[in-house]
Amino acid sequence: MSVSADNGSTADPAPKTSRAGRDLPAAIAVGGALGVSLIVVLVLVPLVFIGIAAAAVAVASWEVTKRLRESDISVPRIPLILGGQAMIWLAWPFGALGALSAFAATVLVTMVWRLLSGGLDVAPKNYLRDCAISIFVLSWLPLFGAFAALLTLEDDGGSRVLVLMIAVVCSDVGGYAAGVLFGRHAMAPAISPKKSWEGLGGSLLFSVVGCALTVTFLLDGNPFVGALLGVLIVFSATLGDLVESQVKRELGIKDMGTMLPGHGGLMDRLDSVLPSILVTWIVLTIFV
Repeated sequence: MSVSADNGSTADPAPKTSRAGRDLPAAIAVGGALGVSLIVVLVLVPLVFIGIAAAAVAVASWEVTKRLRESDISVPRIPLILGGQAMIWLAWPFGALGALSAFAATVLVTMVWRLLSGGLDVAPKNYLRDCAISIFVLSWLPLFGAFAALLTLEDDGGSRVLVLMIAVVCSDVGGYAAGVLFGRHAMAPAISPKKSWEGLGGSLLFSVVGCALTVTFLLDGNPFVGALLGVLIVFSATLGDLVESQVKRELGIKDMGTMLPGHGGLMDRLDSVLPSILVTWIVLTIFV
């Protein structure tokens, strides 16, 4: 996640931010609390994680649709949120077929909902734009999120989700540390100015090592599979971060919300996680 530094008046005290633009103490405290809570759940009652994932997707969907509507983009909030929940919960009994069926049904409902939003006597404005963005949001949040349920439902589902979470944390920490200490060459200055190639190298180092260890010791898998997963997660996490940065840039906002001090909204914390869920599910399903 990339957050620009506050340029407000110096007359009022503001939270101290790091070179990467975060309120670092708050970010560490929030991230640590979330991490410990998830570890406890995954170790003791892993199936509860499906409910946590569903709640997180619902909150993030609310944040994103709120920001879009503030920019006069009329996405149908109720179908998006309820359809997203259907995608996650139907993955529990019916697997990927349940999630994809709910996705297709939600797309249909969204198209009709937006078409009739002004009544039968009024043609909707920007119909094509709003439907396209709605389908993008459905793919970006609940469809990716549904694969968290598929990961959890495996016999060693709790361990698989832990591998994912540790990999994303390693990528984030490695990228942050290397970027702050050595960052000199901007990677995508037009989209996310604070991301550097040096930071990407740090993400790769930390994530490859972290995944090799966790896949070996948590899943009894091949460390080379873990190394492959580490590389792919770095690129999926970075892509997810850049995608959200571009969305926020087009909307003219700094964060999707204010729920998590030091991070922004919940979506600002999930941006790199969501595509990484899909990558993790694919790699572990094929190779482990």
